[in-house]
Amino acid sequence: MARIFPEQKAKQGRSGWRVLVILICGVVLALVAWGVAELVVPGDEAPTPTQTETAPAAQ
Repeated sequence: MARIFPEQKAKQGRSGWRVLVILICGVVLALVAWGVAELVVPGDEAPTPTQTETAPAAQ
């Protein structure tokens, strides 16, 4: 049987500085990993055109 709690005592979970620090550290680590991946993995460079298009000759 489920227990019934009054609205004033019901909580979702902890909040505070510890949770905020963990979230900020996670974002910082994700940004560091993204930066390392950008430096290590070669990106797709813009392709250089190999053929030039010419306009049709005027008649």
